[in-house]
Amino acid sequence: MKRRSVLMAAGTGLLALAAPRISRSADQQTLRFVPQTDLAVVDPIWNTAYVTRNHGYLVYDTLYGLDANFQARPQMVAGHTIENDGRLWTLTLRDGLKFHDGTPVLARDAVASILRWGKRDVFGQTVLAVNDAIEAPSDKTIRFRLKAPFPLLPQALGKAQTNMPCIMPERLAMTDPSVQVKEVVGSGPFRFVAAERVQGARFVYEKFADYVPRQDKPSFTAGGKAAHVPRIEWTIIPDPATAAAALQAGEVDWWEQPTIDLQPMLRRNRAIVIDILDHTGVIGDFRPNHLHRPFNNPAIRRALLGAISQADCMTAVVGDDKALWHDRVGVFCPGTPLANDAGIEVLGGPRDYTKVKRELDAAGYNGEKIVFLAATDYPALSAVCQVAADALRKSGLNVDYQALDWGTVQQRRTSKQPVAEGGWSLFIALGAGLDYFNPAGNLPLRANGDKAWFGWPTAPKLEALRSAWFDAPDLDAQQRIARDIQHQVWQDVPYIPLGQFYQATAYRNSLSDIVAGGFPIFWNVRKS
Repeated sequence: MKRRSVLMAAGTGLLALAAPRISRSADQQTLRFVPQTDLAVVDPIWNTAYVTRNHGYLVYDTLYGLDANFQARPQMVAGHTIENDGRLWTLTLRDGLKFHDGTPVLARDAVASILRWGKRDVFGQTVLAVNDAIEAPSDKTIRFRLKAPFPLLPQALGKAQTNMPCIMPERLAMTDPSVQVKEVVGSGPFRFVAAERVQGARFVYEKFADYVPRQDKPSFTAGGKAAHVPRIEWTIIPDPATAAAALQAGEVDWWEQPTIDLQPMLRRNRAIVIDILDHTGVIGDFRPNHLHRPFNNPAIRRALLGAISQADCMTAVVGDDKALWHDRVGVFCPGTPLANDAGIEVLGGPRDYTKVKRELDAAGYNGEKIVFLAATDYPALSAVCQVAADALRKSGLNVDYQALDWGTVQQRRTSKQPVAEGGWSLFIALGAGLDYFNPAGNLPLRANGDKAWFGWPTAPKLEALRSAWFDAPDLDAQQRIARDIQHQVWQDVPYIPLGQFYQATAYRNSLSDIVAGGFPIFWNVRKS
């Protein structure tokens, strides 16, 4: 399939575009950043959008962090002890931790934050299930009393995937996780300047003078988080051509996700660096709503496995260069220990839409409207949505393609109402490969009904396999279970993987010391 016209741009013509007039701060040390989309939600527990997670790591901190090898290291904690055959963990907070409102970070803040996160997050739910109690016996001590040994505890409390296990003041962390916290008070290296927030246009962060960084070298979300720039401005620029022109003119310093079409032009500018900071790539998810017809029928969901082409989806995003994308992508991130090819043939080979239509008819599809929530302000996501919608229509589905901004998709997908009452049938999301390393972090894999991610699948066999993975004694056993999980996914179809591509970022060479990882990290960055 040829690349979608939505991503096509006349690169040479862009050179003549006038730079957008984005106002500069008087302080030339301000770092001006163009995020992937608008920051519609500021609560990283309530929302799983990456733009919210990236915002979260600016203003919040976590008890543990992940280093460049994705191993957990103490972050807000000075360390921990393990007793009672692995069933009693005692964590001690570092000295000098403060929230942005000037109050000290106390153990009870951490306990309330962990409990709120644990009710919302797939890994957190496992943490709460294995716990008898989480306590704060003193202002600096957090105690986990476990039902059984759980060596993955630091990995859970330091996960870099969504939902971010951020620590917030107890008064905010007591908010029900189904309700969005709109007051942003963290203890991270930057504070959110709510008074300068212009929704859909600009978000501002300032260095938090009272933040006490660790003294070790920064490594992904672990180590010393030193703020070297006094101010960061996020400028929302939905149009890629405008963002490219702004970066070339020096009106912005960093564009998170330049489209593949514009990267050759940007590479010709010696003042601009094109770099891939995340080598786990980006993986697409086709997410149906399991609560209502027609996708509450597993036979209908299985029929769609023959309609979606990963190669078409990825080509629409990054073109024909196979070095930039992979198809035959299963449940786990390619190149990681659990990745496997079990049953992958269901996603391979030419797509036979006539066969899919017969299977849909046999499964009982009778023309119900499919409300497709399609994000348009995120070029890669928009391209994949258009490819998927085309495949669904060719398969005979009655697609109501609702073109929306990503912020609206995030709001709409929380609804559990039927289509006739304003609900939805499916949406597509893009996730970092980091989120698909294992069953603990794979958000769309979870199939525990109302507690699952948007779409709310219920699949007891899949859940049982996931639980068995946590109990596996070694990697060999984990890999065997991972194959069983992938086979079961093709039966239950909680989601359909759409392939993997590599997303570059673009920044001016006035920036240096950017920390590599799975998303934009602003501590340690210097601007000359």
